[in-house]
Amino acid sequence: MIINILLLILGFIFLIKGADIFVDGASSTAQNFKVSKMLIGLTIIAFGTSAPEFAVSMNALASGSTDMVLGNVIGSCILNILLILGVAAVIRPIKIKDNTVKKELPLALLISSLLAVLMLDIKLGSGIIDQVSRADAIVILLFFTVFVYYLIALAKQKRELKEDEKPQFKLGKSLIFVAIGLIGIIIGSDLVVNNATKIATSLGVSERIISLTIIAFGTSLPELVTTIVSSKKGEQDLLLGNIIGSNIFNICVVLGIPIVIFGTITPFSFQGIDLIMLVGSSLLLFIVSETKRTITRIEGILMLIAFFTYYTLVFVL
Repeated sequence: MIINILLLILGFIFLIKGADIFVDGASSTAQNFKVSKMLIGLTIIAFGTSAPEFAVSMNALASGSTDMVLGNVIGSCILNILLILGVAAVIRPIKIKDNTVKKELPLALLISSLLAVLMLDIKLGSGIIDQVSRADAIVILLFFTVFVYYLIALAKQKRELKEDEKPQFKLGKSLIFVAIGLIGIIIGSDLVVNNATKIATSLGVSERIISLTIIAFGTSLPELVTTIVSSKKGEQDLLLGNIIGSNIFNICVVLGIPIVIFGTITPFSFQGIDLIMLVGSSLLLFIVSETKRTITRIEGILMLIAFFTYYTLVFVL
């Protein structure tokens, strides 16, 4: 147990330092390519910080742990919005651009709603049991192609650097920083998840609770640390793109690809509250963004209250 705790602490160190280097490298890369930092956040950072979730899902399905796969994805999406954006907004209010409200947030809400609908075979169809089939996963991946198409269109929209705005590092050094930071994040997350899971399992906690809490929190640590660092550095496009991109990537790729490979999965212990919070958190973010174009500190606190309320229910129900 002591060794697991020490490795857990080491994992946090890797995560924090890796995220710091990663944000600097990603921001500088955007400046070198003269593309928006939102695009970098939606792609390099979002996909990179979701690597732990993907690895966990592949390993979990390969070993037949279906609840762990769904808990990892659903829990991570809820954590990303309510906890991570909540913390970031408390640190510094988040300004949201019109393009994000009109295109990126609606797509994230649509994909979250799609997953919830696909999981309700009994209530919405004639299914005997709720499940996510290989056909469902293909539909999810088709929606992901819409997101990829949007990213391609976004990449073509070059932005000009301000006269006094120069890249922090040259392109080669920027990419090296991205790679080093990403390696640190992945190693740190792996250490945290593995050792936190061993500690939780030794206490006799169910797979649903482990996946929604320890696994989801552990695999979301890259997003959490990266977002906090981005917020402190004032890189709001990076942090918002990271969260939106990570949620879309989690549902479409982290869940979709393993199911296409391994086949249909059946959620055994998931409850309606989990799906309500999945869609509700995305809807909350969209409504707040649509009305004010800013996530204030008060709204960040409300997100954190919703987060802790939900996780209280997870342990009670």
